[in-house]
Amino acid sequence: MANATSFFTRTRSKSGRWDWTDYASYGYLLLGVLVVFGPVIWLLLSSFKTEAEIQRFPPRFLPYVQQTVMVDGYDEPLAVYDIVSGEFEGRRLAQIRRVGLISQMVDPDEPGERLKVDIDDRQAIESVGLATENYTELFEQFSFLKYFWNSAFITVVATAITLLVNSMAAFGLSKYQFKGRNVMLIIVVGSLMIPQTVVLVPLFIVTKELGMLNSLWGVIIPGAATPTGVFLLRQYMLTIPDEILDAARMDKASEWKIFWRIILPLSAPAIAVLAILSVIWRWNDFLWPLIVLSENQNFTLQIALNSFQGEMTTKWSNLLAMTVLTLLPITFVFMFLQKYIATGIASTGGK
Repeated sequence: MANATSFFTRTRSKSGRWDWTDYASYGYLLLGVLVVFGPVIWLLLSSFKTEAEIQRFPPRFLPYVQQTVMVDGYDEPLAVYDIVSGEFEGRRLAQIRRVGLISQMVDPDEPGERLKVDIDDRQAIESVGLATENYTELFEQFSFLKYFWNSAFITVVATAITLLVNSMAAFGLSKYQFKGRNVMLIIVVGSLMIPQTVVLVPLFIVTKELGMLNSLWGVIIPGAATPTGVFLLRQYMLTIPDEILDAARMDKASEWKIFWRIILPLSAPAIAVLAILSVIWRWNDFLWPLIVLSENQNFTLQIALNSFQGEMTTKWSNLLAMTVLTLLPITFVFMFLQKYIATGIASTGGK
């Protein structure tokens, strides 16, 4: 802890006195942190706000909830207000209902008498609180676990298929000499420059002809081989000495055994990078699942988020809560495995 504190409080001067460049540097870093993490923190706090608090203008940073009180004769708790002006100034009343600019209110100590108060004469009693019902409603009224399972299934299976197909293609392009190899490599690299939207129509037609519409496999199979993964693994496999493969062949090892026992273990850093990238791509994919899947039971989390937006109204409280839950898995993956991304990509430019 002491080492971390000394690291983050280092100054330009060895004496420990702050120079103007220290203020500028730390100010710039703080600004960067706010720009990067500010929207995330706002999203997290907003996910615990009530629908009324989200719609409030001007918005407030912290989540506030209206204080309520149980009143005899009423089944539901009533919102509490302080009367700041008018006939009932100084009293604390509970609102029964609001009709236009007039609020029907009652004194919790005298529930038998109904009072009419102008809405401008009252002030809501609020406190910082978390609207946890935004999250609980996702499991009670929304098939969150079903959508989570669909996204997890697609991500895991698609990543496994991607690693197998791309590693085999990269092995062939890096360790075998055959006519047309360079042409194949040019095609793979050239396909990186083709936007996904260009191939959506032919890809949809092929998926339809194969009978994979409204199926999770229709989302998984079309993206099994990625040119980015093939190129990434090929560049790394080029660094593996051919002498190791020749020695294995002299020991009568099959090509499959060479691939499985030698190439894959030695390519583990690059495969780890591709696995992480594939998880991120698949989990966050929205456009292709939106085109392929039309039945609610097959929706992924990303498509389910879109279903919260109706034609007339949007339930922002649940939408923000589900957005947070959708971001958590991929955040943890990137947080704990980001070092493998940097080291793996750095090691793929070898030969």
